Amino acid sequence: MGVPAFFRWLSRKYPSIIVNCVEEKPKECNGVKIPVDASKPNPNDVEFDNLYLDMNGIIHPCTHPEDKPAPKNEDEMMVAIFEYIDRLFNIVRPRRLLYMAIDGVAPRAKMNQQRSRRFRASKEGMEAAVEKQRVREEILSKGGFLPPEEIKERFDSNCITPGTEFMDNLAKCLRYYIADRLNNDPGWKNLTVILSDASAPGEGEHKIMDYIRRQRAQPNHDPNTHHCLCGADADLIMLGLATHEPNFTIIREEFKPNKPKPCGLCNQFGHEIKDCEGLPREKKGKHDELADSLPCAEGEFIFLRLNVLREYLERELTMASLPFTFDVERSIDDWVFMCFFVGNDFLPHLPSLEIREGAIDRLVNIYKNVVHKTGGYLTESGYVNLQRVQMIMLAVGEVEDSIFKKRKDDEDSFRRRQKEKRKRMKRDQPAFSPGGILTPHALGSRNSPGSQVASNPRQAAYEMRMQNNSSPSVSPNTSFTSDGSPSPIGGIKRKAEDSDSEPEPEDNVRLWEAGWKQRYYKNKFDVDAADEKFRRKVVQSYVEGLCWVLRYYYQGCASWKWYYPFHYAPFASDFEGIADMPSDFEKGTKPFKPLEQLMGVFPAASGNFLPPSWRKLMSDPDSSIIDFYPEDFAIDLNGKKYAWQGVALLPFVDERRLRAALEEVYPDLTPEETKRNSLGGDVLFVGKHHPLHDFILELYQTGSTEPVDVPPELCHGMQGKFSLDEEAVLPDQIVCSPVPMLRDLAQNTAISINFKDPQFAEDYIFKAVMLPGARKPAPVLKPSDWEKSSNGRQWKPQLGFSRDRRPVHLDQAAFRTLGHVMPRGSGAGVYGNAAPPPATYQGNLYRPLLRGQAQIPKLMSNMRPQDSWRGPPPLFQQQRFDRGVGAEPLLPWNRMLQTQNAAFQPNQYQMLAGPGGYPPRRDDRGGRQGYPREGRKYPLPPPSGRYSWN
Repeated sequence: MGVPAFFRWLSRKYPSIIVNCVEEKPKECNGVKIPVDASKPNPNDVEFDNLYLDMNGIIHPCTHPEDKPAPKNEDEMMVAIFEYIDRLFNIVRPRRLLYMAIDGVAPRAKMNQQRSRRFRASKEGMEAAVEKQRVREEILSKGGFLPPEEIKERFDSNCITPGTEFMDNLAKCLRYYIADRLNNDPGWKNLTVILSDASAPGEGEHKIMDYIRRQRAQPNHDPNTHHCLCGADADLIMLGLATHEPNFTIIREEFKPNKPKPCGLCNQFGHEIKDCEGLPREKKGKHDELADSLPCAEGEFIFLRLNVLREYLERELTMASLPFTFDVERSIDDWVFMCFFVGNDFLPHLPSLEIREGAIDRLVNIYKNVVHKTGGYLTESGYVNLQRVQMIMLAVGEVEDSIFKKRKDDEDSFRRRQKEKRKRMKRDQPAFSPGGILTPHALGSRNSPGSQVASNPRQAAYEMRMQNNSSPSVSPNTSFTSDGSPSPIGGIKRKAEDSDSEPEPEDNVRLWEAGWKQRYYKNKFDVDAADEKFRRKVVQSYVEGLCWVLRYYYQGCASWKWYYPFHYAPFASDFEGIADMPSDFEKGTKPFKPLEQLMGVFPAASGNFLPPSWRKLMSDPDSSIIDFYPEDFAIDLNGKKYAWQGVALLPFVDERRLRAALEEVYPDLTPEETKRNSLGGDVLFVGKHHPLHDFILELYQTGSTEPVDVPPELCHGMQGKFSLDEEAVLPDQIVCSPVPMLRDLAQNTAISINFKDPQFAEDYIFKAVMLPGARKPAPVLKPSDWEKSSNGRQWKPQLGFSRDRRPVHLDQAAFRTLGHVMPRGSGAGVYGNAAPPPATYQGNLYRPLLRGQAQIPKLMSNMRPQDSWRGPPPLFQQQRFDRGVGAEPLLPWNRMLQTQNAAFQPNQYQMLAGPGGYPPRRDDRGGRQGYPREGRKYPLPPPSGRYSWN
């Protein structure tokens, strides 16, 4: 499932699920950075119990960011990861548990997608390096300027895979980080921390879900635990719904498309490598003090409230006159299942279903129409009723032909609009564009690199005229620079042909024409559509995949060996007779070992992360598995426009052949490599203030060799098994820093121990229900919220979890305090040039100036201080305030600005200004009070007995 596409659709259809995070930033005092105190109440008006981090969503942007220069070395990467976790922790502020899960060895079904991604990354990285070198040589040959090329090895993001030295080092660094925070951060004081590194098998998010499922099945589990899961993958939304926990929130970085990226050659923003011209870097600041600052702002985080999404889904899926009892929990499970048809990490999406074409809405409508005939729900606790699914699929198959035709019509219509838009733009642009100093520039860009500014415009214009007169051979369209030479960027006559049009990728299937099914199977599978046996095999594999994926989401991994053995999906109309297809999986399967997975997903170019003898199997022409590692491979666009959207046609790895080849090289492993190739488990950390600390310390002191049950009363009902850790973090022992730039922990009080989740029988079924005692959160949606996704208004998410959050403001006492503490001179104070927000003024603080009333100070001189009228004088009565001798004459607009600035000076107009010297607010009579308008008479105020207006 495409993450941007699904998230875009979800946020538009159900906008109220999104909440902007309130983030408290660290402060700086005298050059010392003061960290955020996460032990204080959460500024988002909510308190979370557990925070789960899908670490791969943190590791990737910290090691090879797209919108800023990459870290210089591995140590800087680790520090960046620490800072990212700190930032998330300060936003969420969990009170019970922090669970950090790194992707371990994945099921075989996921390994195929990982293999495709890593082969693509390797291919694109080599192509980018070749293109970068070509452009560099071209720019330097033309005399361009480029910073010296850094001599460093290109960071291969493929190393973020279990079994590599990088992941082993990351686990050590995270152990140090956790120990440091437990010792020094008050927000971590009573926290339980679990680290599941890359040695523990399973994807990070599914290890988290497995933990939640197993804890929910315990009698001591709190059914009202408030969970927060961090990650950007779309499937986290499905996984969160699958838990049936009433309080589940997802935090993720806000997705902003087209974020600026620095050029890989000159490290400047605004262009890509292919468009780099080798221009000198523009100086930032008077002394280039802003050279290292980035033009892009720090990414903001948002919350996705799944309890609000459940409200939306309950309203949308509620059906009347059902032949069975309506159950919102079962309906949500069916919605999750139907989303799998538009694509996921384990199966290709059906050809007729695209998210951007409203496929999920189409499936929901068909589901609501057909469910009366099915007699029940499609799923139950992760198991699929194939007979009912068949009815849904055949209903989709009936409209497949019209879907393909409409898709073609929409694409043709879009191309026509784009072509007309290009023609309009060409027609509206001038046929001739002058160059040199006459080149048009956008506002504010005259001083940008590449723009030419004449130091003496009159002289430049004279030289241009003389050049034109003395050079009749020069084209009248040629422009010149300030020195009179022809400009290399001079005027160019526009071509008449439509050069903007791009060739469309060839489509041999033509789904919109008759015979589309025959062409599809012939082109994609190289078989005849009449081969019923093969089509049945494809459909059966896809049905197995649907059952496997749903089981994976609700029960855990049904089989570590199963995978979908085709690159493409069948049609919905082919799902006939699936009710009789078996959906059982082989029991007792085991995951790959880390180095075995590396051999299954790595291209030969990333073989340097493997032992030498293993690496040779990837490149030796005589290797028995050399066909698994093609140097080049085809990418089928499959109706898409960009290569990254296409299908990488890689051969599938034969597990039996791979294991047979590896048996010969296993003896070559060193002890360190053997250790990295073993499967590990989770490690639990607590600080000295945690109730578990003394219990764990006693286990180490007694040297217990048998696993011990976790006492749930000491850890908020959490259960599992403890066993001693050979590499444990222990009190009063130095924790050495694996990062040279960070100090060792000389006075450590934290402790760690191996932790294992509660175990169940292999055929145990975790019930997908709301637990007894769970309280549903109060409804959030209002009647107007149902219309926000369709009324066309621009909708903005609220800030924090409270609808009634009021903006921060100062009251009158605060302004009076400012008036006392600010300097009493003519010079501007700290707040001298800034007005407070209008919302800060409470009540009517002054009376309007009446016609005929002059000498206001004289009239008010007999008043008591508490009765004084504290409004600004009229413009014609205000004194001119010059900041210094020799100031330029004040023009009307400057005089207005200067007068307003003067009004903000504290105590300058003690009797004429509002509290603290600030001007009063506007009232509902229009205009700023105290500024009379010509021809308008203000009514006399009612007699109050407080002011004397005689």
